Amino acid sequence: MDESKIKGVYFQEKDGRKKLFTKNLCPGKRVHKEFLLMEHNTEYREFDPFKSKLAAAILKGGDLEFLNEIKTILYLGASSGTTVSYLSDILPESTIFALDHAPRVLRELLHVSKERGNVIPILADASKPESYYWRILPADFLYQDIAQRNQTEIFLKNCDLFLKNKGYACLAIKARSIDVTKSPKKIYDEEKEKLARHVKIRQMIVLDPFEKDHCFFICQKH
Repeated sequence: MDESKIKGVYFQEKDGRKKLFTKNLCPGKRVHKEFLLMEHNTEYREFDPFKSKLAAAILKGGDLEFLNEIKTILYLGASSGTTVSYLSDILPESTIFALDHAPRVLRELLHVSKERGNVIPILADASKPESYYWRILPADFLYQDIAQRNQTEIFLKNCDLFLKNKGYACLAIKARSIDVTKSPKKIYDEEKEKLARHVKIRQMIVLDPFEKDHCFFICQKH
């Protein structure tokens, strides 16, 4: 097992294929039936790019070394907590505010948070940050994965309110959630233009073949 440039993310290469892993913060526990690997008395969880857009971005060359310095995270669109759990592994000393608006998935997220002391689940609508403003600490890193038409506007509003100056942010754009009549490339270009007015775009990554019609933006607040 070799450590990547991102501390806490490991990889194995076999038959020309690279697989990602994280050290399991909760040995013996799975979050989404992922493969567990024991090596030198340490348990690792496979970080599947078909299950996590963050893993897909890393495998496609995402420059995410800044994660090594992150202490506070605001995660918008946490769902049942798959990627949240990997961030919890990668950054065990961090605090992760994990937000979702759906009570059903939040119940699963609560289960994840009970086993992982650095995850704080929040039931709230990310499009209304004023409703949870008092519950969130200023963030070093904001991560958003939300399937809504106005996902870029939601992202920018939360960056403005919660992200520290010079803080980093990642946005997973779901093209089909914005407009099914346009080509994904046209949508990516339009959303990139919106983002560039407010934040510095460090990298743009199309996530195919791991996630069809998805693009991943790595940004930094001015």
